[in-house]
Amino acid sequence: MKKITLFLILLFYISNGSAHTEENFKSWLNEFKLVAIKSGVSQKTVNSVMNDAKFLSKVIEYDRYQPEFYEDTFTYISKRANKVKVSKGLYLYNKEQLVIKEIEKKFSIEKELLLALMGIETNYGKYLGKMDIVSSLATLSYDKRRSDFFTNELLTLLRLVDKDIIDKDILYGSWAGAFGNFQFMPTTIKNYAIDYNGNNDIELKKIDDSFASAANYMNKIGWKKNKPCFYKIELKQNIPTKYLNSSAKKLKNKRKIKYFKKYLKEPEKYNFDDNLISAIITPDKDIIPGSKVLSPAYLVFNNYEKVLKWNRSLRFALAVCTLKDKFKNEI
Repeated sequence: MKKITLFLILLFYISNGSAHTEENFKSWLNEFKLVAIKSGVSQKTVNSVMNDAKFLSKVIEYDRYQPEFYEDTFTYISKRANKVKVSKGLYLYNKEQLVIKEIEKKFSIEKELLLALMGIETNYGKYLGKMDIVSSLATLSYDKRRSDFFTNELLTLLRLVDKDIIDKDILYGSWAGAFGNFQFMPTTIKNYAIDYNGNNDIELKKIDDSFASAANYMNKIGWKKNKPCFYKIELKQNIPTKYLNSSAKKLKNKRKIKYFKKYLKEPEKYNFDDNLISAIITPDKDIIPGSKVLSPAYLVFNNYEKVLKWNRSLRFALAVCTLKDKFKNEI
């Protein structure tokens, strides 16, 4: 009932403020164009890309009501790391395994991780998104919640178009401005996307370029092949709350596993490397009303934090690592 009420309040807020917002958006858009030109983007590109940008109230609705904000961890993971997802991933892998294996070897990133990321991001290319990315980014840049982040993304997108790295006519993707099989944001495209097949075009909706770009990204940010991501644990009541991380912004109070053992129920049942640096997360604690303080709980490691760099969500990273492990038993 609480979820429905929250959703209705949000719709009421958006519908009642839309006329005023659209009027202000036009003024903001004119000011943004000047900023973009002053930053070095050609006036021709700014006008050709931005002239048709619109305020999309639906984008604000999606931003305020993401699954990470209301789904408990069990539900979130179950929807994204299940047998159906594994089956679809195996079908894609069997079809494209030569190039996927080649990319795995070249970048030292497990094929299972790449399949998990693509599966959760776009259901293996089935849900690439049909939103106008320019309008989505402009709407979120105009909106105050994360304006700085999305303004930077929009400026980066304009520079990519200006340099003929991206074709402005194919810019359709997610509500948040992400594009392709792995849902790359503009700055991710700029920093990590590569033309793997050498045809002088970065095609992030194609298997070779998209898988290589995702592998390049994870390699460059420090993912370590065949190292653990997390362990699900049971905590004793005596653990100090300062060790319980419930925010994905920055994991605090890291320790070697051997330090945390005194706070774990039946630590002997885990096959731990006692010297691994870890943090404890309790992803439901501050998000789900009425959730237990100490459950669910996880010991997370360096690789988990690398997935957080991809998407700053505790549940997303857990789902990716869970699906990755399920593929490991099938491939």
